[in-house]
Amino acid sequence: MTKSHPRESVWDYPRPPRVEPTQRHLMVIHDGQVLAETRQAFRVLETSHPPCYYLPPDSVDWSNLEPSDTSTYCEFKGQARYWNLRTPDGTIRDVCWAYAHPTASHRDIAGFVSFYAGRVEACYVDDEQVQAQQGSFYGGWITSEIEGPFKGGPGTAGW
Repeated sequence: MTKSHPRESVWDYPRPPRVEPTQRHLMVIHDGQVLAETRQAFRVLETSHPPCYYLPPDSVDWSNLEPSDTSTYCEFKGQARYWNLRTPDGTIRDVCWAYAHPTASHRDIAGFVSFYAGRVEACYVDDEQVQAQQGSFYGGWITSEIEGPFKGGPGTAGW
């Protein structure tokens, strides 16, 4: 049975973003295989964004992930590195990322991995399949209790 969660507006989330632990059941699936699964993660909440979930590295099946040459910088979290996913149909670029040495305010997510919901078969929070945040850069996971409009989506002037 799925536990009901209160509605949350992304416009009530803070800026700079807040890191909070979550024990919700998170799962990432591709080609019918579990890529990551945990109940011990963090979510990052930032104004106008659906939550980004960061899973512990030991919850990730690294066997088909390979380092990417992509690197990005976040003013709040620091330098991120990415991984590609090798599949029977080819390589999917930059399916997940992590901050090896995040800023002090985000030190809890050091080494934890976040997946783009739109680049894998499915991501779940508890029993609910999430919707991916729109845009090629943003990695938020949208569930039924999260209310927008969301940065990168309709009604946000294409941020």
